[in-house]
Amino acid sequence: MIKLIAPFALTLLISACAGYPAGPTATAQLAPTKGNTTSGTVTFTQTGNAVLVAGEVRGLAPGKVHGFHVHDKGDCSSGDGMSAGGHFNPTGKAHGAHDHSEHHAGDLVSLMADANGVAKFSYTSSTISVGSGVADVIGRGLIVHRDPDDFKTQPTGNSGPRLACAVIVKG
Repeated sequence: MIKLIAPFALTLLISACAGYPAGPTATAQLAPTKGNTTSGTVTFTQTGNAVLVAGEVRGLAPGKVHGFHVHDKGDCSSGDGMSAGGHFNPTGKAHGAHDHSEHHAGDLVSLMADANGVAKFSYTSSTISVGSGVADVIGRGLIVHRDPDDFKTQPTGNSGPRLACAVIVKG
C-alpha cells in the first residue's frame, strides 16, 4: 500500500509547489563578532512580491528577544560588526517594527531565543527583495543584536551591541 501512495504523494507535492514558483535566493552565514558565540544560517527566497526569510540562530541569551536587521554594508571586517553600517533604508523611512507600515526595509522580525539559546524562524517580508530593485538585500550585511529592538529609538531601535554579522550573498 505504501508503495502505491508514495508516488502519488510525491506527484501531489510537486504539483502544489508548482503554483508558487520560487525566485532568486540569497543566504547569510552569521559568524560571531569578537567575544561572542552567536552564529547561524539565514535564507532569503523571493516568492512573487514577498521574500521568505527563514533560518536558525544559535548562541543567543536563552529566553530573550534580540534585534535582527539587514544593514547597509556587506562588511563584517571590523570584529564588532560596526563595519556593516546602519540599517538598510533605501526608501528613507523611520525605524519601526517589521509589521507596521512605517519601518526601514532592513527592520526584520526580532529573534526569540528558546531555553537553549536557539531561535528558529520563518516569515515573509514585503519590504525587501532578492536580486533586483531598490530593496535588494544581496551584498548587504545581516546583524543579530544583543538586546531587543524598542522600535522607537531612531534610527537604530536601541538594540545594543552586535553579536553576529554576515554578508548576504546570492544563493
